[in-house]
Amino acid sequence: MKNLDWFKTIVIFSSIVIAGFFIGNMHKTGKKYDRYVQVKGLSEREVYADLAVWPMNIMLTGNDLTLLKKKIDKQNEEVYNFFIKQGFDQSELTKGMSTINDARANIYNSNLQNIEYRYLAKSEFTVRTKDIKKLQNALIESLELISKNILLGSKNSWQPIEYIFTGLNDIKPSMVQEATKNAREVAQKFARDSDSQVGEIRIARQGLFTINNRDQNTPEIKIVRVVSTIDFQLKD
Repeated sequence: MKNLDWFKTIVIFSSIVIAGFFIGNMHKTGKKYDRYVQVKGLSEREVYADLAVWPMNIMLTGNDLTLLKKKIDKQNEEVYNFFIKQGFDQSELTKGMSTINDARANIYNSNLQNIEYRYLAKSEFTVRTKDIKKLQNALIESLELISKNILLGSKNSWQPIEYIFTGLNDIKPSMVQEATKNAREVAQKFARDSDSQVGEIRIARQGLFTINNRDQNTPEIKIVRVVSTIDFQLKD
């Protein structure tokens, strides 16, 4: 009976020692896992827009509604032929809706007596092309429409032509790789300063890709940017 009690004591004691070993080892491993550095990696690319959109309005005033309708239809045709002459394909040109506003129908207009023209006709027209240079040349040549009494105005006065970069998915993988490499270089510098080494990636957070104009004078040139936040393990 006494030998049985000693056996139970030895088993319990051994269990406590083994449990303590595993608990201590888990604590040590957990502390080791807590040693990490969080850094940010940047990747930037300068790219050229591959799509341009020029939304515009053709505007005309008059007092004879029937005559005004004929004139706006004729000017629409003139504008369409102008862009065909500039080398654009029919698929690149879109004729929008036409509207005619009656100034006398505006009950809030207190200057009706001073208005020279009763009607304002406006017709929408859009050029959408991947040939950026051709559209820029057409913008310059469009001044010749003035000689035909065609008032052509951009819908967005602050940015007549919208330049778009559509190739983001093609450069995403290499930019993420570059941002990760940049982050690791920052982490390695930190590790050298703290007498450590950079280990595996603990957590990686990919930032949003942003596309902005390089500057106000060259909106066709874009800056693509992404910042990734990465936690690297540190080891002795």
